[in-house]
Amino acid sequence: MKLKSLFGIFLLILFLGAFQGQAQIKVKLKKKVEEQANQRANKNVDQTLDKGFNKLEKGIKGLFKKKKNKTEKSISENPQTQAEQQKAALGVVATSKDPVVSWSKYDFVPGDEVVFEDGPSADEENGEFPSRWDLYKGAAEIGKVNGENVIMFLNGGGQIVPYLKNANKDYLPEVFTIEFDVWFEKGQSTSNRYFIYFRDQKHQGNNGLKGNFTVYPNGIEFGETDKRYPGTEHYGWSNEPVGKWRHIAIAYTKGKFKAYMDDTRLINVPHLEGDPWGITIYSLKGNQYLKNVRIAKGGVKYYDRVLSEGKIIVNGIRFDVNKATIKPESMGAINKIYELMKENPDLKFSVEGHTDSDGDDALNQKLSVARAEAVMNQLVAMGIASDRLKYQGFGESIPLDTNGTNEGKANNRRVEFVKF
Repeated sequence: MKLKSLFGIFLLILFLGAFQGQAQIKVKLKKKVEEQANQRANKNVDQTLDKGFNKLEKGIKGLFKKKKNKTEKSISENPQTQAEQQKAALGVVATSKDPVVSWSKYDFVPGDEVVFEDGPSADEENGEFPSRWDLYKGAAEIGKVNGENVIMFLNGGGQIVPYLKNANKDYLPEVFTIEFDVWFEKGQSTSNRYFIYFRDQKHQGNNGLKGNFTVYPNGIEFGETDKRYPGTEHYGWSNEPVGKWRHIAIAYTKGKFKAYMDDTRLINVPHLEGDPWGITIYSLKGNQYLKNVRIAKGGVKYYDRVLSEGKIIVNGIRFDVNKATIKPESMGAINKIYELMKENPDLKFSVEGHTDSDGDDALNQKLSVARAEAVMNQLVAMGIASDRLKYQGFGESIPLDTNGTNEGKANNRRVEFVKF
């Protein structure tokens, strides 16, 4: 009896051990299965994510590739694409009620007859002194920035004056505008500025003007008046954080003097003492650049021109070279046309583009059409009804001036608004 009991206990222990081992095997197996399942699931998720990211990456690359192709074309063949390009270039968000337009409050309008212009030309030889200028002090030469010719002031800076016949005479009319672009390199320096004298320092005497016109990276100073460009108040006057071009515009009307930096009017002098005779541009140091200098004689107000001539001739609307992309500084003239049409709801315009004679005739014709269309699209984006506008181009076929001088070419490159 006792032996049988012991044997039974022994069998029970073996059974329990086997059961426990089987249970452990099941636990291990279950754990292994779960691990394999997780690994497979993670692998599938990774593969899915990889596929998704690959598609996303291809989409992004395709998007930028398309953008690049669009911007590289000189003239868009698709009118809708052209309109979109204009809006993107000018920062326009098109809405039916309240379009947001880059430089929307810019009220500077260039004079309508160019008396001096220098880009400088692409024909100027790198390293030579700029042919449209005379040197008073220091040193300057033609350089190239991003493939574009500029006037480069060398170490120690320099003073240059327009190279004109009878430069000793007063060559600035009673109503004139001056425009130019200046480069400020990155950094802080008391010499990081430009002086503008409203007389030819080399050929003209004292004209009674008091105070210098000084252009800083972050503002303008004229005599006792100075004004900061909005948003730069936390920088020093001569501190340029990144390096940038600044567009400077000056309007003089029989003693009234206004000056603009980029899209903002900073100086407004109602009665200027003395008479501006000419211009000297003075850079204090090297690595400063100058381009797109234009002096123009002022003209009649837009509304008066429409009444007397039935059209408005505007050479202040400018475009990128060989493209129909409107430059931001053109918005002064476009804003004036917009205001005129808004105040006179019955007024309708044919927007007509014209070019100079440089380049191929057929390309100039195509370019003039695209530019006229771009201006029309801009006015429509600002809120002018499309049935009040139409467009056409004439290329180089109707010149107003000679194509033998820079100034003549500038007068021929124009946009006309013809009443219909």
